[in-house]
Amino acid sequence: MSKEKSRIIVKRVVGGKHQAHGGSWKIAYADFMTAMMAFFLVMWLLSIASPKQREGIAEYFNMPLKVALTGGQKTSTSSSVIPGGGIDHMEVDGEVKRANADAADTERLRELKRRLEQVIDANPVLKQFRPQLLIDITSEGLRIQIVDSRNRPMFDLASAKVEPYMSVILREIGPVLNELPNKITLAGHTDATPYVLGAKSYSNWELSADRANASRRELISGGMNEDKTLRVMGVASTMNLNKADPLDPVNRRISIIVLNRRAQAQIEQENATGGNAGLKIDNQKDAASQIREGAPGTVDGSKVGTEKP
Repeated sequence: MSKEKSRIIVKRVVGGKHQAHGGSWKIAYADFMTAMMAFFLVMWLLSIASPKQREGIAEYFNMPLKVALTGGQKTSTSSSVIPGGGIDHMEVDGEVKRANADAADTERLRELKRRLEQVIDANPVLKQFRPQLLIDITSEGLRIQIVDSRNRPMFDLASAKVEPYMSVILREIGPVLNELPNKITLAGHTDATPYVLGAKSYSNWELSADRANASRRELISGGMNEDKTLRVMGVASTMNLNKADPLDPVNRRISIIVLNRRAQAQIEQENATGGNAGLKIDNQKDAASQIREGAPGTVDGSKVGTEKP
C-alpha cells in the first residue's frame, strides 16, 4: 500500500438560482397599455361627438374602398396588378387622374352637404322644417329633396303656386348652391291622385313640370345664378318615395341634384349629341328639298354653270 496520502476531492453543489426572465414582457405590457389607452381615447371622443359628427364618420366608412379609389363601379381597365392605368402613375392620362378628380369632386359635394346642414341649423325658420328636407349623396351627386306633408303642403292644391315657407326654403338654399361650379337639375314629383280628364288634358305631368319651374324661379330670386340649371323636368308620380302608398303626401316633392363631374358631363354629352343629330337631319331635309324643287343654278338637282369664254 502506498505511503502517500490519497488526495481527497470534495464537490460542493451550489443551489440553483432563479434565472432572470429579461425585459421582453415589459415591452409587450407597454404595447398592450398603449393600445388600451388609444381604445379608450377613441371611445371618449365618440362619446363627446355630436350626432352629425358621428353620422359623418359613419358615412365616411360606409363608402367602399373601390368607389373611393376608382369612382363608380369600375375597378380597373388596365392589366397592371396595381389599379392605376400605366407604368408611370404620374401621367396626366389614365385612371389615376380620373380617380383623384372624382374623389375631390365627391369631397366638395360632401362639404356642400355639411354647409347646407349648417345653414338649416342656423336659420330658425328652416330648422322647423328640417323633417321635410332630405339631403343625401347619390351616384349623380348631392340630392336635396323638399317633401310635402299633410299639414304643410309646399304648393297650393293642384297648383304650382309656391307656399310662403317653401319660398323661404328655396331662397335660402339658392345662394349656397353658388359655392360650387357644379350645375343642378330640378325634378318635380306628384302623388298618384289623377285629374278628372286623366292625361288627356292638364295632368300630373304638367303640374310636376310647372312646380319644378316655379322652384327654379324661387332659387334664382334667392340669388342662385341663372346659368346654374342644366335640366328641369316633371316626372309626375313615376318615382314615388313611398312605393307602398302612391297617395302618400311625401311623394309630392321637389328634387334638386347638384351634379357631380361625371353626371354633368354625361348630360352635356347627350345634349350635344342630340343637337348634332338634329342639325344633320335638318341639313339632309334641306338638301332633299332642293333636289325636289330645283334650287337656283340647278336643273333637276344637277349643277349647271356657264363656261368661261
